[in-house]
Amino acid sequence: MAAPPSDPGEPIYCKDELVEYLAGGCKAESEWRIGTEHEKFVFHKGTYRPAPYEGSWGIRALIEGLQRFGWKPIFEGDNPIALSHENGCSITLEPGGQLELAGAPLENIHQTCNEVHSHLNQVKEIASELGVGLIGVGFNPKWKQADMPWMPKGRYKIMRDYMPKVGSLGLDMMLRTSTVQVNLDFKSEKDMIKKFRTSLALQPIATAMFADSPFLEGRPSEYISYRSHVWEDTDPARCGILPFVFTEEMSFERYVDYVLDVPMYFVYRDGDYLDARGQPFSDFLQGKLVSLPGEIPTIGDWSDHLTTVFPEVRLKKFLEMRGADGGPWRRLCALPAFWTGLLYNQVALDAAWDLVKDWTPEEHAYLRSEVPKHALRTAFRKCKVQEIAKEVLEISSAGLRRRNCLDKVGADETGFLGALYEIVESGQTAGDEKLQKFKTVWNGNIDEVFEEYAY
Repeated sequence: MAAPPSDPGEPIYCKDELVEYLAGGCKAESEWRIGTEHEKFVFHKGTYRPAPYEGSWGIRALIEGLQRFGWKPIFEGDNPIALSHENGCSITLEPGGQLELAGAPLENIHQTCNEVHSHLNQVKEIASELGVGLIGVGFNPKWKQADMPWMPKGRYKIMRDYMPKVGSLGLDMMLRTSTVQVNLDFKSEKDMIKKFRTSLALQPIATAMFADSPFLEGRPSEYISYRSHVWEDTDPARCGILPFVFTEEMSFERYVDYVLDVPMYFVYRDGDYLDARGQPFSDFLQGKLVSLPGEIPTIGDWSDHLTTVFPEVRLKKFLEMRGADGGPWRRLCALPAFWTGLLYNQVALDAAWDLVKDWTPEEHAYLRSEVPKHALRTAFRKCKVQEIAKEVLEISSAGLRRRNCLDKVGADETGFLGALYEIVESGQTAGDEKLQKFKTVWNGNIDEVFEEYAY
């Protein structure tokens, strides 16, 4: 999640300014970029326990160690809680100590993968010195909620108190989930709408391919992607599929109306997070916020609030694809490649939309609830999700070929889809693979996942 804002920006006086803020994300195709974010769990190599914030092998020590590579600390009070870099990247902390790289906006997947490799090499160097490891999976496979640390960020304290009031799994979302996502641009409102609809419909397909969280507290759960299931009971006011996206009323303004109605968590002022739980942002716009009576929001407040809604696709000044479990090193580049191939080539986007445009609201809801349980084996219409994934993957691959972005040896971006081709051809997700090993060669010992799948 985001670091504290550095500039509150200008005051907001009307809804039109909020619409203009989102519309300001429209870019010429030549200016489209790819931003990849990925999280991983940090654990002690001897005990597999999650890293606390303080201590010789804690998250703070990891953050301080990374500064040797040119990272600059961002503080909240006396605590370094994020890092920034002149290359446009940042490193932030999720509530349970999940370490996240928010990558720079890059032109192609070759650059993205170089960024991923550079980051993980740096993190592994410091982690080795501290005696910790890192693992990418969608949900912490062993530890209970009570075993997880809390990072010292003010916004997390407010969310921690609020989550149990609106859903049963919100604290698990904060503490025990991990994801990889990609942020992509649009050229116009019309383009945004088509990309939003297409990617929102296809998020369950991405969830199926990337499903990698089958365990709950050391035992198999009833899900292949338990991370995805967690979002089903986090907070219905700010999560899930947004039916209005598929209607004629969809627009920047319609999305603003949705976000205005979402209850706030906080307002950031002078280094502190003020509790604003339960009040919609529309109250703030009218100067009716209890914690700041008579004060109207700034554009920084709006930007903050946009980060506290969690649909499967999220609109800011770009679109965020949010449906995938965190995973191993080689699969981190596959997600941005998959969505870039689909959304950054018009022929591919048209083909992907043609595939999903007649899916009904009931079918969207069905896929959202069933895919976390069955992944590629989910039955849909007259086939399985595996068959849909194969078709979508071919569309994406063709889109990447048409982009024709080549590396130094003349290879295009399609090679980054290799891990996904292996999954959809076999029908075995990473979660399926881990379950099979748990029941056989691991002899039911969940610790083996840390040994075998650590970066």
